[in-house]
Amino acid sequence: MAPPIPLLAVRGSDGTSLLCGPPRCEPHLAFKSVSVVRSADGSIASTFDLPKTSLLDFSPLGSILVTWQPYSKTQDSLQGDPNLQLWDIESGQLIKALYQKKVDSWCPSWSEDEKICVRCVNNELHFYENNDFNSIANKLHMQKVSDFQVSPGGQPSKVAVYVPGSKGAPSFVRLYQYPVLGGPTAALANKSFFKADRVSIAWNRKASAVLVTASTEVDKTGASYYGEQMLHYLAVNGETTLVQLPKNGPIYDVAWSPSSAEFCVVYGFMPAKATVFNLKCDPVFDFGTGPRNAAYYSPQGHILILAGFGNLQGQMEVWDVKKYKQVSKPQAPDATHFSWCPDGEHVVTATCSPRLRVSNGYKIWHYTGSVLHRWDVEAGSELWEVCWQPFLSGIFPERAVKYQAALSELGTTEAPPKQAYRPPALRHLPATPSAKLHEDEPPQNMRPGGEKVLSKSALKNQKKREAKKAAKQEAKPEPLCDPAPISNNRLETSSGDPEADKKIKNLKKVENTRTLTCTHKPQECCAVIG
Repeated sequence: MAPPIPLLAVRGSDGTSLLCGPPRCEPHLAFKSVSVVRSADGSIASTFDLPKTSLLDFSPLGSILVTWQPYSKTQDSLQGDPNLQLWDIESGQLIKALYQKKVDSWCPSWSEDEKICVRCVNNELHFYENNDFNSIANKLHMQKVSDFQVSPGGQPSKVAVYVPGSKGAPSFVRLYQYPVLGGPTAALANKSFFKADRVSIAWNRKASAVLVTASTEVDKTGASYYGEQMLHYLAVNGETTLVQLPKNGPIYDVAWSPSSAEFCVVYGFMPAKATVFNLKCDPVFDFGTGPRNAAYYSPQGHILILAGFGNLQGQMEVWDVKKYKQVSKPQAPDATHFSWCPDGEHVVTATCSPRLRVSNGYKIWHYTGSVLHRWDVEAGSELWEVCWQPFLSGIFPERAVKYQAALSELGTTEAPPKQAYRPPALRHLPATPSAKLHEDEPPQNMRPGGEKVLSKSALKNQKKREAKKAAKQEAKPEPLCDPAPISNNRLETSSGDPEADKKIKNLKKVENTRTLTCTHKPQECCAVIG
């Protein structure tokens, strides 16, 4: 059976619409009100009158809709009304209304089977089971819990908890497995660290390890305007380590491979470096440097895209992960959004408001660099959001990577090589190589001699060998200089007594004879003479 065609939802100032994904790229449905719509046939499942709603989200199985609106008080209700609502999608009934004053971590987190749901309430975690929100099944009591992340996958569910440091105490992240939450030995792993005003927690798909990006608002060394970042690794077997990054500078993005066996980090001052690490936090492949600040693995994990969006020019590098060979290098200028299609063959880039209020629109690409569909917003309108229809993993199989550009009427957007400006008076002369502000470092497999990235242990052994060699050089005795020849033309001083002068002269002759006939080593001769 052929896999389905994913839909693309487009939301803007003119309403919300659904677009059939490639290769058709045709309008599917359009809506003007807030409704829950079945994507299969376009029928409306529920409609909600929620004019003040600012944020909404679905539970993993799509059974519950979560809406949030800013918390406010009125004269009639000094406590205010509950601003976090959980709705049953099929019936449209309100399941539970809760208070959530802060927008941070506003949405409850579910396990993929919806058997566990977690909320952060007053710096502690509340656990609900089987979507029963009338009773709290379990609690994790921990002072000043600031952030948490529930692991993907099925049972047993795990949760990563972050507690910021205070009064000289370090910050820490701990991993727990539900329902074992209490006691000194309940934590699966614990990692303490300083220099953390906030963290970003990322589980791998198999829920076996976590990457924690710790960030500070201010870099006290003055090296970066954007603060300082450090990357920590925690595994459920208790292993923890600090990921050593070869280049100094900020950490722009961290992405787990869907295989859960490696991860990619984009880091360092521009031009940024990108490196793939294994679960031992040893470098596997170095992509060199370039204008990039993001990394995106395909849902199947066979393709990796390194991109430079935001204040960069939108350059995308498409890599075959298995061969570490570059497939294409398209460019999407002014893009503010990027996402993979679930089929692992197509991507969408968009320029959305309010990040950019001009040139709003989106493009659907094939990963080989061809633009398959393009839509630009009319003047006076805005594009707010685009997103693909989600599918469970395994629906779309992995396909062989193609290196030839897919056929398209819109062509490709390979960036042409740029040349330095030359005045008209010099254009008839041969071109001379211009100096670059930054020399980009080529990928690992394109360097002279096939230079390899050394692991931490290999680098440590290399340093030991170099230190041992240097110690041997220092311990090696320096060659001694030959003894200075004794001159026979010394100034002879007279004592005034002819007999005494004659004896002194004879003694000097004897000494010279001993020196010439000495069979000792040079240093021993020096000792005898001296």
